[in-house]
Amino acid sequence: MPTVAAGTVHATKVYGEDDTAVVALDDVTVGFPAGRFTAIMGPSGSGKSTLMHCLAGLDSLTSGQAFIGDVDLGSLSERRLTRLRRDRVGFVFQAFNLVPTLTALENITLPLALAGRDPDRRWLDHVVDTVDLRPRLDHRPAQLSGGQQQRVAVARALASRPSIIFADEPTGNLDSRSSAEILSFMRRAVDDLAQTIVMVTHDPSAASYAHHVLFLADGRIVDEMPTPSADAVLDRIKRLDRSGRT
Repeated sequence: MPTVAAGTVHATKVYGEDDTAVVALDDVTVGFPAGRFTAIMGPSGSGKSTLMHCLAGLDSLTSGQAFIGDVDLGSLSERRLTRLRRDRVGFVFQAFNLVPTLTALENITLPLALAGRDPDRRWLDHVVDTVDLRPRLDHRPAQLSGGQQQRVAVARALASRPSIIFADEPTGNLDSRSSAEILSFMRRAVDDLAQTIVMVTHDPSAASYAHHVLFLADGRIVDEMPTPSADAVLDRIKRLDRSGRT
């Protein structure tokens, strides 16, 4: 049975109270296997970003449990939760979130520097070469293309060898060619570097790079697809829409 890198048990998240209450997650139980690339899809308001934020410890559940490995995030103090996110979780967002005054290499190693940890040089070299950034390591973000900046962001997430990486629309600001480069690298990071990635996306083409796709609607998991293709994902979205579930 595969190791579960993160998951939830009866996860419920409600925003607001009484007549203004909005149920963003509705009793979601799910596990994300280690060493796999999973995409989460669904229409706006389906709960996909809320699920990711609660899994990553960026938001708290109203009820239920969220885990990183065997650690129940709800049992942690804010200080311990911050340490867990720093040590065991990587993040890649739509906005590159690079420090403009730092070089690419300094941006990649920044989380380790903030944690007072020296990088594993062999691992760092492996990551840098895998994302093909070595000729650009001394360049600042303004000197890099959008695709190169996002490769720096992905390398930064990988540099500390986290248990899991959460990627929220990581190619949303990129053209199709740069998107394909980033997604291909993310898939290689899983297949070749044994990383675990959970990605929120609205793009069927992006989802096709994953090993598995989960579909959310109205705060619930309503479908899933192993070994997805872009056409199959798009067809599934259309079918869910026709059935009134999205």
